Amino acid sequence: MFRLVTELTPEDALRLHVLLAGEVQAVRIDEGAQSLHALTPRGEVKISLHPRGRADRYFMRVRELLGGHALGLPGGYPVHLRRWTRMGQSSPKNLEALLKLGEPEAVAAVSLAPTLSDELARRAWWALPTMEVARHMLGHAAVRQGSMGRQLADFLIEHLPFEENPILAMNSIRAVIGAGLLDAAAGEQLWIKARRRPHYFIGFLEHCPDALPAAEPRSLPPSVAALAAAGDPRARQLARCYSSSGQNFLYAAEMALEKPPAHEAVYLLLDILGQYFAAAQEVKPGDDRESIAGLESEVAAMTALSHLSNADAAPILTKTTAVGPLMRRHLEPLFEPLLRHVRILRGIR
Repeated sequence: MFRLVTELTPEDALRLHVLLAGEVQAVRIDEGAQSLHALTPRGEVKISLHPRGRADRYFMRVRELLGGHALGLPGGYPVHLRRWTRMGQSSPKNLEALLKLGEPEAVAAVSLAPTLSDELARRAWWALPTMEVARHMLGHAAVRQGSMGRQLADFLIEHLPFEENPILAMNSIRAVIGAGLLDAAAGEQLWIKARRRPHYFIGFLEHCPDALPAAEPRSLPPSVAALAAAGDPRARQLARCYSSSGQNFLYAAEMALEKPPAHEAVYLLLDILGQYFAAAQEVKPGDDRESIAGLESEVAAMTALSHLSNADAAPILTKTTAVGPLMRRHLEPLFEPLLRHVRILRGIR
C-alpha cells in the first residue's frame, strides 16, 4: 500500500494512487494547466490536479509521491542523483524509473544514458520532446537505427529555424548528419541555407567531407594524377582537394572560417580541417615523392592545414569570453593565414 501524502487533496491522492497501482511508463507534469499526464501501455492518461495553498509546494508533494513509488525515495528526485544521472551514469534498471518522476531533468538524464534503448527513447520523447533531448538521443546507435531515429531527425530539421543559439543549431545539424538521417532533398536545402548561416556547414564538413554537393572541380595535372594513382599521399590529398566535393569542402571551410559564431565552433572547425588534411603529413622530408613540381604552394598550404587542431586557438580563446565579431577580431592573426591557404587550394590567388 502506498503511503498517503496528507498535503494532497483527497481526490488527487486517490486518483494518483489508482494510477500508480497500474503500469505507468512515463509521467509529465504541466503545472500551468495543473495536470499530470501518464503514458501507459493503453495510451495517455490525464489527471487534473487541484492545488491548495502554494502551488509550488503542492507539486513538490506530487513529485515526492512519484519518487517514493518509482525509486523508493520519499524525498523525490535528490540532488546527488540529478548530478549522477545527468552525467549518463544511471544504471539501466533505473532508467525506466527515472521516466516516472515527472522531472524534466530526469528525462534529460535518460536521454544521455549509454544503455538507452529505442523503446525508452520513445517514452522519453513523449515525456520531454525538446531539441536538446532529440540531439542527445540521436547519439545512441540503438535510437538512430530504431523507430525513433527518423522522427527525432525530422523534428530537429523542422525546428532548426527556431533555434536562435548558433552553437545549438550547429549541434542539431551535426546530430542529424552524424546519424545518417539527412535525406538528399533536406540536405540540399540545408546546404543552401548554410550560405547565410556558415556554422551550418560544420556538420557537413565533419560527417560527409567527400560527399558534398557538386562543384566545379579543378584540373589536376596528369603527372600529379599519376602520382596519386601510385599512392603518393600528398598527390592523393591534392586530388581530393581538386575534386568536385573537395572544392565544395574548401568553399564551406572558407565560409565557416570567416564567420565562426563562438568558441565551440572554432575548436571543432580546426580539428576537422586538421583531420581532413592529415595525409599531407605522411611523406617524410627527403622522400623523393615529397615535391610535386609546379604546385609547391598548394603542397605548402595542405601541409600547414594538416597541423591544425583546437590547440591552435586555445591561447587566444582561453583569454576571452567574446563571441561573434569581437571574437573573430581576436582570431584574425590565426585565421588570416588559414584563409590564404584555403584560397590557394581553391585556385584563388
